[in-house]
Amino acid sequence: MNNFSSIEQFKEQCGYEIDGFWYPRVTKIVEIKSKPALYRFYAKMENYAAAQAMTKKSASEGTLIHETVEGILTGAKPEIPPSIAPSIKAFMEYILSKNIHVDPNFVEKRLVNYEHRYAGTLDAVALIDGKIGILDIKTSQEIYRDYNLQTSAYMAAMKDLVKGLETRWILRIDQSKSCIHCGALLRSKGGKDQVKIQWDNPFMRACSHEWGPLEGRIELQEFPYWEDDFAAFLGAKKLWEWENVDWLKKIGYL
Repeated sequence: MNNFSSIEQFKEQCGYEIDGFWYPRVTKIVEIKSKPALYRFYAKMENYAAAQAMTKKSASEGTLIHETVEGILTGAKPEIPPSIAPSIKAFMEYILSKNIHVDPNFVEKRLVNYEHRYAGTLDAVALIDGKIGILDIKTSQEIYRDYNLQTSAYMAAMKDLVKGLETRWILRIDQSKSCIHCGALLRSKGGKDQVKIQWDNPFMRACSHEWGPLEGRIELQEFPYWEDDFAAFLGAKKLWEWENVDWLKKIGYL
């Protein structure tokens, strides 16, 4: 947590400078929480370097999807790389079928909570099923509970700025191949193939698998009750400040 060579590096990697003041970044704060799924992933890899390389490649793939989606939401017509075309096709079909409306002015919106002194960048504010809420886009294998900490911080910062803001959603964008015999999924991320099956299904376990075409997959979950998550976020922020107290004192934040 403290491997920084200078104040400038700490400030750049951990926060934003806004109107002459520095604020810690939401995503950096929530990193203080343990991540069992990530630890299991590292344990399965042959060594730490291989895990790091795969994580970096996976992050770049996710960023590519993220940036393409944001371009679409702001009305641009970004070039769609063939490697992510199934994901983007599924996303575009989904927002049309769900009649999702997004305000381009609130796509990749920098925000700051002056009371609790943190900043962040939300993906979008959307109108879905007649409700206005924060829309956070993920490219992970599943929707993790940790995401609620991040989105609750966005809700607290934006609740007085967006009229009618009442909820939040996680929109997961992914792509995988499905076995034509048993329905198992083959997901390629970070240069590594992963097969997802239901372990209590003996047919899936015994299947030799024949994979169909690569298909985009969309999952949307709503999390309307954010106050308890925000209390947990503030707890994580306090722990993050404790962990980085020396740096934060040097820059005058504490």
